[in-house]
Amino acid sequence: MSDRVLYLVCCGAPPAGYAVQAVDLARARGWDVCVIGTTAATKWLDVPALTEATGHPVRTDYKAPDEPDVLPPPTGILVAPATVNTINKWGAGICDTLALGLIVEAIGLGLPIAVIPHSNRYHAAHPMVEVNLNRLQEWGVRVVGDIRTLHEPSQGNPEAFPWASGLDALERP
Repeated sequence: MSDRVLYLVCCGAPPAGYAVQAVDLARARGWDVCVIGTTAATKWLDVPALTEATGHPVRTDYKAPDEPDVLPPPTGILVAPATVNTINKWGAGICDTLALGLIVEAIGLGLPIAVIPHSNRYHAAHPMVEVNLNRLQEWGVRVVGDIRTLHEPSQGNPEAFPWASGLDALERP
């Protein structure tokens, strides 16, 4: 087991279907990887493949207060793909899902965090998206990519998602 534990937080977007690629890349870099999905991400996540690849259960919900933690604590977090919904809730400090609770808490813990926004350009054009990405950067979150250059609706290429760029951003000093 590695002393570097990555929480890969996946949101509900097509690249989540390729999260095993991120797991393989991160494991090759020495990370013990745990996958956390938003409820919407479950439409794309291959839970059995991710469980096998990581050796950990994929979590989507809060545990009961009396249940033990089944995942080791994170030493870094990659939020990818990060939807407009998650970016805006995260920037507002909303913790209504396990994924949001963990990434809001990670800022308070001072953990290294990287985020790769993924949305169509019309959702991303909403003024609060850039406001919240700027807030997240001010709070130490490393934003990968330019929100203003995202794809047309239904035109993204989830197979070419920049997982390695997110890991690079997370690992830089």
